[in-house]
Amino acid sequence: MPSAPLAERLSNPSGPLFFPVTAFGPDGSVRLDVYREHVRHGVEAGAAAVFACCGTGEFHALTPEEFQDCVRAAVEETAGRVPVVAGAGYGTALAVRYARLAREAGADGLLAMPPYLVVAGQEGLLRHYRELAAATDLPVVVYQRDNAVFDPRTVAELARTDGIIGFKDGVGDLDLMQRIVSAVRGEVPGGFLYFNGLPTAELTQLAYRGIGITLYSSAVFCFAPEIALAFHRALRDGDDTTAARLLDGFYRPFVELRAQRRGYAVSLVKAGVRLCGLDVGEVRPPLEEPAEEHVKRLARLIEHGQALIEEAGDPA
Repeated sequence: MPSAPLAERLSNPSGPLFFPVTAFGPDGSVRLDVYREHVRHGVEAGAAAVFACCGTGEFHALTPEEFQDCVRAAVEETAGRVPVVAGAGYGTALAVRYARLAREAGADGLLAMPPYLVVAGQEGLLRHYRELAAATDLPVVVYQRDNAVFDPRTVAELARTDGIIGFKDGVGDLDLMQRIVSAVRGEVPGGFLYFNGLPTAELTQLAYRGIGITLYSSAVFCFAPEIALAFHRALRDGDDTTAARLLDGFYRPFVELRAQRRGYAVSLVKAGVRLCGLDVGEVRPPLEEPAEEHVKRLARLIEHGQALIEEAGDPA
């Protein structure tokens, strides 16, 4: 069953869930000083949790040593004000290794990403995540996306597993998610967490809220926290007018821009952080930098989103 401290801290967040980018220097090395500043600014802006070295943080491109250094830096910068959840992935043995590195670095929990490359059956996936949960005392959130898509019965089994506290959806099949929520609700009493983990989750969050999923990741918070906070408040307060204004004027155009090229869910976000004054460097290959014209469009879009907040009189 859920680990109470982390589950309770995530269950009713006061602000968006923050997935910081990882800062690299001109030579491609990790810039921990810039990364610390990025994390610190996010916490001070109102993040409810820091998800370090996950998808937006280019987990795939980090060595184990860089991973641990970044997680430790995030833990030190948050100083207990908000929980730090670290990514863990690849095959079972490596996922366990990353879990242990995260534990040594002081993380509060793990976001378990899909196994590398292979497309496994339900029994294999169940075994993978159960072995990961058994190998660490950190609570685990399982991330559904790409080659790790679950049947409702499998998620119910995961929810029964000691140490697994939640399920993050990056697929976007609302029919499947409704059946998952129903299956778990009918067989596992209370406390299991669900997250909307789609890229730019705000665009779909009204729909997810309709099936009872209120938690979501916010990549926009990395570069425009005031916009992400305004949208989060609108959802919390039931202000559908403000939510619609931001969806129509900022989030939908941003998603359309993000869809221009593969990898923009990370590289465009990183470009946004640079536009807003923090030099976090470029993405590591195989990701590629956004086209100059797309970065200019992003700059105009950020300005427009901020203007929408001012027009609405939002306190952000």
